[in-house]
Amino acid sequence: MAYLIKEFAELTGVTARALRHYDEMGLLKPSYVNDAGYRIYGEAEVEQMQHLLFLKELGLSLKEIQQILTNPNLDYLALLKEHRSSLLAKKAELDNLLQLVDDSIQAKEGAIEMSDKQKFEAFKQQVVVQDQKNGQIAREKYGEAAVNLSQEQLLNLNEAEYQAWQANEAELLDLLKNNEMIEIPSDIAEEIFKLHKAWISVAWGKYSIESHAGLAQLYAFTPDFIEYYDSRTFEGGTELLKNIILHYIAN
Repeated sequence: MAYLIKEFAELTGVTARALRHYDEMGLLKPSYVNDAGYRIYGEAEVEQMQHLLFLKELGLSLKEIQQILTNPNLDYLALLKEHRSSLLAKKAELDNLLQLVDDSIQAKEGAIEMSDKQKFEAFKQQVVVQDQKNGQIAREKYGEAAVNLSQEQLLNLNEAEYQAWQANEAELLDLLKNNEMIEIPSDIAEEIFKLHKAWISVAWGKYSIESHAGLAQLYAFTPDFIEYYDSRTFEGGTELLKNIILHYIAN
């Protein structure tokens, strides 16, 4: 089958404007352009678009998707299997949250009792799953035992500890977001450092200057970390956080 850009847009649910943008950035180019100047998409582009949408659904940026899909050694079957594993993990997250909602309803109706730990177990599991996206890099840098201990520490937080830990990060992100032109050193920069130090100390169960510095360096080149902090603050927020951490560790 061959599709004009309008037909391809209708087939995939992606706007013609987005398709032109994907073409311009080299992410998804048409099979060819006909004599009338129309973009024509074929079977290969249908398959590539399916993978592109899978990867977008998993939260990857267009730049990351481009690096994957333009790899000359790309194995589409292996990629589909990765999609399946990622979707199963996401399904497990949603199942945990759905179970939490069902249990909370039953608890409110008096059918069951829920401990404070149960009320927050699914949310903590989500954090652990998110951390596992960067787990390979962390395991290579800190070791299997250290990463497992950190995850166990997080899952063992009680309600008050978990809420305080979340509030700590929220305050850190708020300070960072509202102080894009912050100077280093400054009172605000020092407060951000202290909040981040306290936040990782809870997650890790202990504090290490070397590990804190190593984590800051990971922030600078790990796409998931950059996406996490930049999307919650501003473009360049991750780099600023890294510089703040490294400055106060050195001083």
